[in-house]
Amino acid sequence: MKALKASGVGHKYGEQQVLKDFAIELDPGDFVALMGPSGSGKSTFLHLAAGLLQCQSGVIEVGGENVAAMSDTKATIFRRRHEGVIFQSFNLMENLTVEKNVALPLKLDGKKVEKVGGGGERMEELLKATGLEEKRNRLPRELSGGEQQRVAIARALFAKPEVVLADEPTGNLDAKSSKSICELLKEVNKSEQSAILLVTHDPQVAACAKKVAFLKDGAIAAIHDTDGDAEKVSRLYLETYK
Repeated sequence: MKALKASGVGHKYGEQQVLKDFAIELDPGDFVALMGPSGSGKSTFLHLAAGLLQCQSGVIEVGGENVAAMSDTKATIFRRRHEGVIFQSFNLMENLTVEKNVALPLKLDGKKVEKVGGGGERMEELLKATGLEEKRNRLPRELSGGEQQRVAIARALFAKPEVVLADEPTGNLDAKSSKSICELLKEVNKSEQSAILLVTHDPQVAACAKKVAFLKDGAIAAIHDTDGDAEKVSRLYLETYK
């Protein structure tokens, strides 16, 4: 079963057609960067796949379930259980500690998180993977931007989602923190086997993915292996949009 499968997806803002017959598939363990010019619909598709926008046409399946056909309420519940979403702006609760931010989706889902204030096996696993073990009791304002994004990544992974949707996750970070987040995403993609779809405009970030997909005229124009090579990604980008 595909982790993510979209076909025939269309979306308009007023008279502007942003996505048209958009299609993409990710298997479990895939890591794909989605690139395109500003306004091409990259973030729009991520929001549709996450159920944060109502799909106007087409099918978007996550783990075999059609997110595009869900009501807002059902999509919210589904997202907490089956999708991890990482935002550029972190979206952490300022009054909650690192641990409690990480566990928040399960708490909102009404599930009991073992020892939220002190750990639990999954919590310990993620805090170790993200390098936050010593900062579990800190508030977001006591963390750097890179550390806050690590909290957001741990939160996205807590429920062991079928797919992680990352919308410009390094957009608010400096070069050093951006590189660190890219390495972390590569590591958790390998260890967790959750598929990752990452939206970015940065070839250096895209190169951390296994493949790069280019969005043009509302649909995927091409998909290539990145080979971890940012120069190759830049060259392919220029060839696609020349």
